[in-house]
Amino acid sequence: MPRHFADRLCEAVKSKKTALVVGLDPVYSRLPSTIKSHYESSTEEFDATSAVDAIFDFCTQTMQVVAPMVPAVKINIAFFEKYFWEGIETYYALISEADNLGLEVIGDVKRGDIGHTAELYAAAHLENPALVGLEDTLAPDAITINGFAGIDGIEPFADMATRQGKGIFVWVRSSNPSAAVIQDFADADGQTMYEKLAEIVGQVADKAERIGKSGYSNVGMVVGGTTPKVSTALRQKYDKVWFLVPGYGSQGASAADCVRFCKPDGTGALINASRSIIYAYEKPKYKEQFGDDWKKCIEQAVIDAKMDLANAMETLM
Repeated sequence: MPRHFADRLCEAVKSKKTALVVGLDPVYSRLPSTIKSHYESSTEEFDATSAVDAIFDFCTQTMQVVAPMVPAVKINIAFFEKYFWEGIETYYALISEADNLGLEVIGDVKRGDIGHTAELYAAAHLENPALVGLEDTLAPDAITINGFAGIDGIEPFADMATRQGKGIFVWVRSSNPSAAVIQDFADADGQTMYEKLAEIVGQVADKAERIGKSGYSNVGMVVGGTTPKVSTALRQKYDKVWFLVPGYGSQGASAADCVRFCKPDGTGALINASRSIIYAYEKPKYKEQFGDDWKKCIEQAVIDAKMDLANAMETLM
């Protein structure tokens, strides 16, 4: 029986001394020129084979840089689905690469449905396949899902995660500005849509079979760091839940906004930074320090983000 996902997260966050997670959202046109130049047709973004090879190379080298410093990576499948079957093959290959580096892997897939369809989505994205020819293929350690179908749309994923020693993060409150129009809409009693959804996720998460030795559930929530009042209230109410927190860095959430999801020991939250880390070599302050050494730029961006979050935690305490 694999170790409980939440227990592994606790260990990884404490070992790396940070809640920072690096998101892999690779866009071909933004890759370092030194990467693209290795591929014969890489001047053409729409040459799928060259683009996918370059993206795989970039992501693999990026993970090698960040693996000693962060507990996990979040791989956004949308940036690979663009390239159809070649992109999907690359997505799963990167999961294996991350696993070999000792990283927890979150597949940002945002799937959601009910009944048999939900069960098949869960199998596709969480179950390590036993099919002949796929023995070396790994599914992520956790995935993001859409919970707007209610408990019927969450439990099939939660059940699969529990059997596999994995986890899920249910999308509860997003970080984009227009989310409030729908997700903050309140009923006659004043309860918002996101609060109701969090309540339902909390019910699924609180089942005994989902709780690890750490006291955390393998069912978590995705809540944007751009809403600090939301984060404080949810952290206090759902103490057994891990939060996956987008919005730090390029989307404008500060370290102080995001660390509100963490408990005093630093656990309970994974704070994701994607573009602000993986494209650090585009920023003048890093280019001035390291020139064309794009990996050094990424490394320093991770160090800076870790320090930023650590300082914010000290202030919060």
